[in-house]
Amino acid sequence: MAGLSRRTFATVAVTAMPALLATGAAAPAAGGSAVTGPARAGGGGGAPAGAMRGMWLATVGNRDWPSRPGLSAARQRDELLRYLDAAVRRRLNTVIFQVRPTADAFWPSRYEPWSAYLTGTQGKNPGWDPLGTAVTEAHARGLELHAWFNPFRVAAHTQPSRLVAGHPARRHPDWVVPYGGKLYYNPGLPEVRAFVQDAVLDAVKRYPVDAVHFDDYFYPYPVAGQTFGDAAAHKAHGAAFPSRAAWRRNNVDLLVKETAARIRAARPGTRFGISPFGVWRNASTDRRGSDTRGGVQTYDDLYADTRKWVRGGWIDYVVPQLYWHIGQSAADYAVLAEWWADTARGSGTALYLGEALYKAGDPKQAAAWQNTRELSRHLELAAALPEVGGHVFFSAKEVAADPSGAMARVVADHYGG
Repeated sequence: MAGLSRRTFATVAVTAMPALLATGAAAPAAGGSAVTGPARAGGGGGAPAGAMRGMWLATVGNRDWPSRPGLSAARQRDELLRYLDAAVRRRLNTVIFQVRPTADAFWPSRYEPWSAYLTGTQGKNPGWDPLGTAVTEAHARGLELHAWFNPFRVAAHTQPSRLVAGHPARRHPDWVVPYGGKLYYNPGLPEVRAFVQDAVLDAVKRYPVDAVHFDDYFYPYPVAGQTFGDAAAHKAHGAAFPSRAAWRRNNVDLLVKETAARIRAARPGTRFGISPFGVWRNASTDRRGSDTRGGVQTYDDLYADTRKWVRGGWIDYVVPQLYWHIGQSAADYAVLAEWWADTARGSGTALYLGEALYKAGDPKQAAAWQNTRELSRHLELAAALPEVGGHVFFSAKEVAADPSGAMARVVADHYGG
């Protein structure tokens, strides 16, 4: 996708301009089996056996898969299976597969159109069922399949007329807010939150997915000089709250709580996890926060009280995106890993750490990322934090190709390679 992806944003956010601040278990022993997660033909089997060893498989903008829109169904399927085989080869046990990147679907949804990332044309049937195939083939390989949904993003442009006729955003233009060059559903409308849940639950009811996964986008990342246009929704629904920020956080809280309850009711045992941006709040803002200087804070800028969800056991697992190196001045991986371990302790919420494999060996990144041992050092550090139950790597393209050799190093050092 053109513009700033959720992963590249992690690099920028810690050094963001002042305007952004104004709003905001031990590693597995060597010699383990190649795949530690059991096949779950029935789905909903709880946490993977042993530590989480996961990868994100991103579809937005054809980041990982399919390699480009318009491939034949056979070619798309072959590429997908190659990624599942790569996960097995790297001794992983979980694939987090993005199936609703922009208010669209990678299955025959009753609520939203087929994704344009499949065929190049939104709403066009690709001739097969990617999510159904992914669940079946992942389980056949002993992998868990977590279905990844972006809740509120509608399009990477601001023109509703470019959406397929009959798209919910065209049928309900009052649901949509243009912001930062994109279209979003308005989280402040109860009917929007109900619709997002319906779209998610359509997949949960049809397929034995092992988990539902949300990423870091709730309210959008702040854009300097722009205001998210929800004044009318706030006037209609926010009178009981002391501020618009408090109302927005409650809107996201409701989405998380209600989604969790509906998943439990629809398919008991299916887990619900979220991968937030790594900084909840800086300690300079809130004494409960991390010793960081993040230019974005999820509580203040994305209106996502991730600490509350973890401490309250609202979600089954959390995967904070700790996309910084050990010793990074504004957001040190070691500091944040300890903060999240402290936060998860005793909560009942499993903690896995999100790892920036995509940065390894990238010449545009800091010197630490030029060392193939950086990610392996992350796992060594986490081994001393009992609350850390594993790691998830961004993303599948780098897991498979491993241009820097960093993934091979992780496997050799920690996964019995």
